[in-house]
Amino acid sequence: MGKNNSSMVSKIEPQNIMVFIKKLGRNIFTTHEMIAISGKSASTIVQSLNRLANQGLIIKIYQGVWAEPGPRALSPFEVIPHLFPRQRVYVSFISALHLHGIVEQIPQVITLASTSHSNTIRTNVGVFSIHQIAPSFFGGFDWYKGDGSFLIAEPEKALIDSLYLSSRKKKQFGNFPELHFPKEFSFRKAAKWAKQIAEKKIRQYVLKKLETFSIRQN
Repeated sequence: MGKNNSSMVSKIEPQNIMVFIKKLGRNIFTTHEMIAISGKSASTIVQSLNRLANQGLIIKIYQGVWAEPGPRALSPFEVIPHLFPRQRVYVSFISALHLHGIVEQIPQVITLASTSHSNTIRTNVGVFSIHQIAPSFFGGFDWYKGDGSFLIAEPEKALIDSLYLSSRKKKQFGNFPELHFPKEFSFRKAAKWAKQIAEKKIRQYVLKKLETFSIRQN
């Protein structure tokens, strides 16, 4: 009898979980947040969330990351802070160039810069490719000015990050899509970032490529 009563007490009704989600004030949340706000065990929360997902009331984005469907489609960029809560990453490379209007083609994979090891994460809202860059080169980003709360490289840094990556992975990133630089794009600022690359061969490669883009633009 004691075991049965304990089992009954540990259960959470779906409507109660939805109340906890509403308390967060956003539609994307994690299992850890639900555990903290409810005071229930991890197994109880996971079972309840899986039950809600099976009912179509929430969406499982990735292991430990969930979302409540809203009136507009969920942007994959919105989930970035929740996918990497303990790791600093920023949107860069082709993905950032697209968001800045320099690349028209929509990338199929969202590319992120990080000081951690390179990795690929496949979720129910998109594929995220994390590329490692040197800690000394980890900069030149700010919060995105549009919808969503995520870090993104400045246009100039996004281009240099892309060239930096292409120098290391020419087979995968050697060919660039057509680039359209706005008037406010600063090749001088981009060159300053390129000169901060520690490795001499990579620095020379990036500066040479940058000069080619600058000549085409002029």
